[in-house]
Amino acid sequence: MKDYGTLSQAINKLKLEEGYEHDFNLLDEKIELKSQKEHYNTEEFDVDKVLRFEGMSNPDDNAILYAITTHNGKKGVLVDGYGISGGQVSKAMLNKLDLTAKRPLDN
Repeated sequence: MKDYGTLSQAINKLKLEEGYEHDFNLLDEKIELKSQKEHYNTEEFDVDKVLRFEGMSNPDDNAILYAITTHNGKKGVLVDGYGISGGQVSKAMLNKLDLTAKRPLDN
């Protein structure tokens, strides 16, 4: 398993070494690539990797980093704090980003 270090180091490694150059935003029922004014529904992207980061002393430092590839070939990252289910995210999106799905989980 590859050591990605801290959240910021992991983002840099994914972007510079693995080609995940874009930054996605999480919306209710889709992800957004704001820089290119594009939106992707849950069936239009795949989650390639999930990396979980836990703050040593502050639970507010917890985050999940998703490495995502869209079906038209855009690769990018999505950062979300723990508690995705606490927001107004659709059931389809919750299922898509589920940590227990069968994909590599790196800590």
